[in-house]
Amino acid sequence: MGLVAEFDIGCEALPLAGVAADVPEATLILELQFNHGNRPLFLVTATGGSQQALATAFTDAYDVAEWTLVGQAGDTRRYQALPALSFEEQLSDHIGDLAGLEALATADAIIERIEVLPDGWRQTGWFADRDAFGKFTAFWKRNAGFQLHRLTRDGESEPPGDGLTDRQHEALRIAYELGYFDIPRRASLEDVAAELEISASSVSERLRRAQTQLIEETVATTWPPLPN
Repeated sequence: MGLVAEFDIGCEALPLAGVAADVPEATLILELQFNHGNRPLFLVTATGGSQQALATAFTDAYDVAEWTLVGQAGDTRRYQALPALSFEEQLSDHIGDLAGLEALATADAIIERIEVLPDGWRQTGWFADRDAFGKFTAFWKRNAGFQLHRLTRDGESEPPGDGLTDRQHEALRIAYELGYFDIPRRASLEDVAAELEISASSVSERLRRAQTQLIEETVATTWPPLPN
């Protein structure tokens, strides 16, 4: 069964991050038209933010050669923008492994949504299996910032973990990002505790309670009842 993931890529050099930084009140959803050679056309759906502010941001953006407001419906506008740079030109000073970035295009995955943020992109995608998702996480952890927001099996309407407390969510996220759950383990309880600024014993308790909650919500629901 495949996976659905939502995660942030922290890299201010990603296309249109400067526009998002200039108009933070706007939500920018980006589609890339890869049939335009090494400079894929940007199709942007913008919700919120003033039309003038967005016009100024697109005009001033170093990575936009020209842009057009294609249409508008209420507070939503559709833009088409021609990149001023190829991906290689735009990212070469920030991401050393451009070959690895190109290889992601052949992974068993489909990125269906890109939200442009002031410090990078938030992506939502479908991944054939954990190996395919692991290629994405490993690459971005090596080359930029990476923060996972949710990871679910396809077919699940809601991500598991709704019963977790905010502190349990945070502990799991930090432990995951630091590599506490990796094999071999790349971080200790003490490392996670230092990041959270609490004791190692408190981290251990939070992780155990969070894992118990997740097991009860997912795996345990599929088990047959124990015999009396």
